[in-house]
Amino acid sequence: MDFALQVPPHPYDPQRARRLLAEAGFPNGLDAGEFVAIPGFATVGEATLNHLTAVGIRMRMRPMERASFYAAWQEKKLHGLFLVAVGNSGNAASRVEAFMYSKGASAYGGYPDLDELFLQQGRERDRTKREALLHRIQQMTIDRVMFAPLMDLRGLIGVGPRVAEHTVNSVPVYPFPAYEDMRLKNP
Repeated sequence: MDFALQVPPHPYDPQRARRLLAEAGFPNGLDAGEFVAIPGFATVGEATLNHLTAVGIRMRMRPMERASFYAAWQEKKLHGLFLVAVGNSGNAASRVEAFMYSKGASAYGGYPDLDELFLQQGRERDRTKREALLHRIQQMTIDRVMFAPLMDLRGLIGVGPRVAEHTVNSVPVYPFPAYEDMRLKNP
């Protein structure tokens, strides 16, 4: 994605997480309320809860029906931790606008300095300067721990010599091929 800041993921370190919780005054962990995972990603939500529980952050999974989830998300009625999966088209500015700019459709609050940088990058005509502004915004969200990236959904696809038509990307930006439309070469 154009203008996306490439950063290495944080290492999985449950011992350090438990130590940080203890230093923050929670030596026995804490109860953090409800956790809502976007419908269709319950297994990712369960894995996330397992990792949180392992470090002492206890939460209860709150399943929601798809329409109720999206309505609550749009109306800003989800609180605490919730898992979303997004695939906005465009470039990094599209994601910044939706999630980091305080007036964005999926933003839950924001910061005036981030808002100003977002507006500034929108006016910037020099591609290099615009990229630097977008990288700065993204780094600030990392520094402020505004999000916790959990997964990167990718479809791993291999095409062998027996495949006549592979259908990879027959539905643009969809990570899975249309298996029923694949064609094999005649033997």
